[in-house]
Amino acid sequence: MNLTDRVVVITGGAGGIGAALARRFAAEGAAAVVLADLDARATAAVAATVGPVARGVAVDAADEGQVRDLVADTERRYGRIDLFCANAGVATGVGIEAPDADWDRAWRVNVLAHVYAARAVLPGMLARGGGHLMHTCSAAGVLTAVGDAPYTATKHAAVGLAEWLAVTYRDQGIRVSALCPQGVDTPMLADGLATGHLAARVIAASGPVLTPDQVADAAVAGLAEERFLILPHPEVAGYALRRAQDPDGWQAGLRKLVRRLRAADPPPA
Repeated sequence: MNLTDRVVVITGGAGGIGAALARRFAAEGAAAVVLADLDARATAAVAATVGPVARGVAVDAADEGQVRDLVADTERRYGRIDLFCANAGVATGVGIEAPDADWDRAWRVNVLAHVYAARAVLPGMLARGGGHLMHTCSAAGVLTAVGDAPYTATKHAAVGLAEWLAVTYRDQGIRVSALCPQGVDTPMLADGLATGHLAARVIAASGPVLTPDQVADAAVAGLAEERFLILPHPEVAGYALRRAQDPDGWQAGLRKLVRRLRAADPPPA
């Protein structure tokens, strides 16, 4: 995809990867960049920094009616949507003991929001004979987020959904990409590291922590090449290969890393 003169929608656009994508797409010459997020004030602030092509709107990506309205309003204003980035996501930082409400929220934001986006935007794309969906799925979707069971399960589901969409709609002109970064310098990771959370420490120990702008650069390159899996951390491909070839060995390696990190914990005061 050449982003020049394209109309783009980005959910989770109030900061982090979403904001970086907006800046990068505008720099590539996008005709319009619509940023959607729960935080109306932050979204509007990001749009102001991106420039006149950007517009910020308050949308709950996990509410199908609001997503339908977002798509309909964007198509009325600009005539089409060329690229829809389903980028909103949430982590829980807990295991299977997470309350059902946390599991439900992770499912709705990390998976159903992608379903709602596809349902809303595909009819217009199919009628025009083309379009691109990019789902932010995380490296957790092809590996494992140690310490966060809901995040792991839902991100795997997100990758599975993206693959299903790619297989189902590619011959009708629809391209699908799964953006799967590992460690990214966002509040989600920073807060986890500040509290010493195991999941954040495993991520930081598994490879470099990229800036959101570096992830956006990788996304633009992947979109240009129409890649399904966009891996800002190239090492994730090697990890996934090892996991597929030797799942027992892969799990043993993760357990060893967890034991090492836990052994480094300071004793309680």
